[in-house]
Amino acid sequence: MREELLGGPRERWRGLARRPRWVLVVYVIGFVEGTCAHVLDLARGGVHAYAAFAPVPVQVLFVSLVVLDPLVVVLVGLVRPAGVRLGAGVMALDVLANWIVNWSYMQADPARLLRPVGLLPITLFGLFVLATAVPAVRAVHGAATGRGVAPRVLT
Repeated sequence: MREELLGGPRERWRGLARRPRWVLVVYVIGFVEGTCAHVLDLARGGVHAYAAFAPVPVQVLFVSLVVLDPLVVVLVGLVRPAGVRLGAGVMALDVLANWIVNWSYMQADPARLLRPVGLLPITLFGLFVLATAVPAVRAVHGAATGRGVAPRVLT
């Protein structure tokens, strides 16, 4: 049974406590950055930009992130629980795919993980999204339905 969302995005943003609001802002920033990275990759290399180093299922995922990442941004910006859920799923797959692609490099040189661009920020952002997803969904659901069911973890 689907519940009716109350108010517009402004009212739902106002209905969030400070911490959940900041969590969603970090989501938006991270997914916008991911969108830009994948758009740039596709602009440089076309639809086969990832063919040199990724298996076909991973290539399909990386190309689909050009649509999925901005969809997360829009849904989170509208303060929809589906945006947080989609974001968690996208990041779980994105982190897994990046570790699969980089595994041989990591075995050869584990110090690569310490580089500020690449696997480290993707992994940290993914862990952040996965660690905050359940409380964020609860907070967003409370703001979206007017119930104010903000979890103690994020309030």
